[in-house]
Amino acid sequence: MMRLLVRFFVKDHEQTENEHVRKAIGNVTATVGVINNVFLCIFKFVAGTLANSVSITADAINNLSDAGSSIISLISFRLSSRPADAKHPFGHARYECLASLLVAVLILYLGVEMVQQSFQKILHPEEIIFSWVAIIVLLASILVKVWMYTYNHAYGKRLHSSLLEATAADSLSDVLGTSAVLLSTILSPVLKFNLDGYMGMIVAAFILYTGISLIRSALDDLLGKAPDPELVQEIYERIKKYDGVLGVHDMIVHDYGPNRLFVSVHVEVDYRRDIFESHDMVDNIEKEIKEEMGIETVVHMDPIRTDDALTNELKEMVRKILDKVDGRLTFHDFRVVPGTTHTNMIFDVVVPFGIASSDEQLMKQITDLVHEQRPECYAVITFDHAYTSDEKREEGDK
Repeated sequence: MMRLLVRFFVKDHEQTENEHVRKAIGNVTATVGVINNVFLCIFKFVAGTLANSVSITADAINNLSDAGSSIISLISFRLSSRPADAKHPFGHARYECLASLLVAVLILYLGVEMVQQSFQKILHPEEIIFSWVAIIVLLASILVKVWMYTYNHAYGKRLHSSLLEATAADSLSDVLGTSAVLLSTILSPVLKFNLDGYMGMIVAAFILYTGISLIRSALDDLLGKAPDPELVQEIYERIKKYDGVLGVHDMIVHDYGPNRLFVSVHVEVDYRRDIFESHDMVDNIEKEIKEEMGIETVVHMDPIRTDDALTNELKEMVRKILDKVDGRLTFHDFRVVPGTTHTNMIFDVVVPFGIASSDEQLMKQITDLVHEQRPECYAVITFDHAYTSDEKREEGDK
């Protein structure tokens, strides 16, 4: 059904990377969400009144808040699709993250209110009146919310929209909550025991859990989370396939919202290769990633020596030393500066998350082992910390 609506109202609906298409699809899904939730709120409020059920009435208020969330989605898609300007050169896509956070806070507030109402209902229970109208309304609500979860989840994935994913999660919690309310409405008259307040507590628990999860997800997006390992691997493989690339390291993925990714990366090349050839290769790498992945990329060239016996010997020694200190350590930008009294080995060591030792402790361990094997050598080390979740795979020197 939603696919038909999108096809009817959105021109070129398959081109989801296009900002205008993305905005149009978001508007359609949000508008349908507003309509669905307003009608569900009205019908549930009537059903809750007939059945004298606080849990049904609370579920109706929940739908009203969902309608408000859909209105926020409408506004968010309009704001996030605004083009970049002088003050915001990376665009406005992070408005979606802010909107997701606002929706999550509203959901959390509703959950707290529902806990209070349900607790009062447990303390002061009232007779629930069995009503077929209430049963039919709740069943219809579950079906509608399953549909809403399905299309919001699907388009959330296609559009890379945290806001639609948040709406989908909210719809799923509504399905579970309304199912609990339905169970209470059926069983309370049969058991001669008012389950209304207890089921209201269950509904509130679902809502609170959803709200907390959405807040965590929105904060991750705003603070800057590690990029998808599959994305990192694809970029890595695209770069490595070029003849002349000897290693890849220091990849940083900057995420400014859906379809707003920027990448900076260092590429190792043979120092003997013509600089214009290497520069042309780098230009081609940047162009390919931009055209085929839609990611702005900046590549930094690192020239390295591959034909010097001393450099290769010392590099192998450092590789073994790092494996001995911690097998997760990698290094790059290795170069040797020989002298009459001593030799400097200059390199960067990448420290992934999860290593307990401090940089100072690692420095001492590495330099002590270097001094044991080659007393005339001094290690000049710069410590890098991984900006991707799979930095180990990126390094040229392991």
